[in-house]
Amino acid sequence: MRWSQAYIPTLRENPADAEAVSHRLLVRAGFIRQLMAGHYMLLPLAVRVRAKIIEVIRQEMDRIGGQELLLPAMHPAEVWQRSGRWEVMGEELFRVRDRKGADLALGMTHEEVFTTLALELRSYRDLPQVWYQFQTKFRDEPRPRSGLLRVREFTMKDSYSFDLDAGGLDRSFDRHHEAYRRSFERLGIPAIPVQASSGSMGGSASVEFACPSDAGEDLVVRCPACGYAANAEKATSALPTVEDGPGLPAPEPFPTPGARTIEDLARDHQAPADRQIKTLVYLVDGRPTLVLLRGDHSLVEQKLSDATGATTLRPARPEEIRDALGATPGSLGAVGGHGLPVVADEAIRGRRDLFTGANVDDRHLRGVDVDRDIGVGRWADLREVTAGEPCPVCRRELEVLRAIEVGHIFKLGRRYAEAFGLSVLGPDGGAVTPVMGSYGIGVERAMAAIVECHHDDAGIVWPAEVAPFTVAVVVLDPGDQAVLAQAEALHDRLAAAGVDVLVDDRDERPGVKFRDAELIGFPFRVTVGARDLAKGTVELVRRDSGERQALPAGTAADRMLDLIGAGTAGRA
Repeated sequence: MRWSQAYIPTLRENPADAEAVSHRLLVRAGFIRQLMAGHYMLLPLAVRVRAKIIEVIRQEMDRIGGQELLLPAMHPAEVWQRSGRWEVMGEELFRVRDRKGADLALGMTHEEVFTTLALELRSYRDLPQVWYQFQTKFRDEPRPRSGLLRVREFTMKDSYSFDLDAGGLDRSFDRHHEAYRRSFERLGIPAIPVQASSGSMGGSASVEFACPSDAGEDLVVRCPACGYAANAEKATSALPTVEDGPGLPAPEPFPTPGARTIEDLARDHQAPADRQIKTLVYLVDGRPTLVLLRGDHSLVEQKLSDATGATTLRPARPEEIRDALGATPGSLGAVGGHGLPVVADEAIRGRRDLFTGANVDDRHLRGVDVDRDIGVGRWADLREVTAGEPCPVCRRELEVLRAIEVGHIFKLGRRYAEAFGLSVLGPDGGAVTPVMGSYGIGVERAMAAIVECHHDDAGIVWPAEVAPFTVAVVVLDPGDQAVLAQAEALHDRLAAAGVDVLVDDRDERPGVKFRDAELIGFPFRVTVGARDLAKGTVELVRRDSGERQALPAGTAADRMLDLIGAGTAGRA
């Protein structure tokens, strides 16, 4: 392909609204343009990268026996209602209505639709099945940001396994785990498998593949010593045991004028944060609920959702709090006859001689014994783990990393099969409900993650496996027929061997061509100019190392093929 005939609209300046590196570079290098918030147009270079990412994933899915399908992106509301997720998904699910008044959903995931198709399975002999697709998904994100990292419309590779029993699900899950590991390795994404919450997907277990990056919105807790790793929504740690004093015979009220925060109470009333009970009020499926943590700990909402099984969950508003407890935030507590359910974090179980609000403004209680004075209805791990806390496995210090979620695999169990009445005849002739797994990779998010991991001050540094073109042949003298002929010969020889080549034949200054090639990130750049050609050479530059070398013009293509290697050629 000739650059003069291609649409590659590079920019010299960063877009004003772009924060993430991948957002800035993909816009500047002419890969994407925004149509509206959360919706991006993929330009020719991005389409080529996307196709290569898809092909890598497709090869690895086929390797584990996956079969590719393509199911509709628009679904009848009935299937979502049948699974119970029409309500659970809340405002993130795009809902539309057709001309006949029928409710429809734009699919944000496809468990319901794949299960509907699986109703045609009849016998245990039909199992196991692994079905996958590359399909557009829609999520009404409240705050789309960071370019392709958080959008409302995107491509997902989602796959679904159907097995006869839990042992079969374990095997399908493990095969997907390995396929994902190989996919991310080939894509150049340093993904860490971490324990994660299953959230609205349900099921018994899930693993998230997290790519460490400052642009990430997830927090990953990891132990460098033993390898323990979990998403912050699942992570725990081994807190040291706290030795409390005997406390008081009963909670003792005392005045705390103006104390509204944990810090106020600690500073003005000798109440260390780790001896305070933080009282939060949440509406759990519409019911006001008290959520208790140690004063120096933070709540992870997903942990609260998992612990309660809530369909809807949100912090109570100030007026709702006053109606429920008679006080404003800062003076709240779970001691007394409030009549509300209480969910408490394990870190305060068995603690004594603590401080908490008295449910009267400007008044607190001291000497609180949790077991004696508070009727906890449910204990759970609710707190956020912080860096430096002891690992739950080996007790070494944990680290906390910011990361991009690039893939997620779930053991769904029988939730969807039971909701849809899916069953097959078992070996003994009786009905058996298959067990399911669900597995996803965001394609455009993977593209952005690659850029986050592979860039420098000059631009993108694509791994050869996914680069839009492996080689850019830069013509310094496009009006010189001998130079142009040499560039065309290089193009034809490399292309015949399956290498993607772009010939930069534009009438531009050499500096412009070099800057564009570095910005876009072609793995190899070959410069063909009259001066070097007179000496019988062309110049080769590697984008990742900056290494330069002169190659004999007559054998340059063969030398290039040796350098590129058959493994990176022709994958598009």
